Amino acid sequence: MERLAQKIELLLSLEKEVHYCTGCRLHETRTFTVFGMGNVDADLVFVGEGPGADEDAAGEPFVGAAGKILTRIIYALGLTRRDIYICNIVKCRPPGNRNPQPDEIDSCKKYLLTQLDVVQPKVICTLGAVPTHFLLNAKAPISRLRGRVFSFRGVKVVPTFHPAYIYRSPSKKIEVWKDLKLVEKLLHEKDSVVERDTGSAKLF
Repeated sequence: MERLAQKIELLLSLEKEVHYCTGCRLHETRTFTVFGMGNVDADLVFVGEGPGADEDAAGEPFVGAAGKILTRIIYALGLTRRDIYICNIVKCRPPGNRNPQPDEIDSCKKYLLTQLDVVQPKVICTLGAVPTHFLLNAKAPISRLRGRVFSFRGVKVVPTFHPAYIYRSPSKKIEVWKDLKLVEKLLHEKDSVVERDTGSAKLF
């Protein structure tokens, strides 16, 4: 219980810091910061790229159409949002829902990395190219990276398509389903030795 309380305290302090952050241009147009939410002791963390219009208005991650798809993805794993943790690389909405720029990611990455360090998940599922490229230090298309298991700081990483892409391309659901089965397998594996690295992508 003490460990859990420490995690909650650390994330609440970090969320307050994010709330007042003016580290990049995105703070100029935001309505609310979108820190992250869910189980601070989760085995599974989903990482997206940044808030959209619905998230900016609500101050919560993945609450729009893409969020509904993500919720179904979570249910398909036999879990609920209360069982997992969800966050984005950048905590403020990029104008027009564009991808975050490299300097914006660089300014905000410390928050994501601290979130991952505090939660200490067993598996990270990256949603789309932006978080996948960031965590894996990779440039290959998401279509080539998905369906495989990588390592980031000793944590297993499974890339998949962003829910917004699935919304526009329902035919990709079968590929996402395969990725989910891989995530499910990793979550139920007994703890094993994971190759440590410096943050670069390593295929198991």
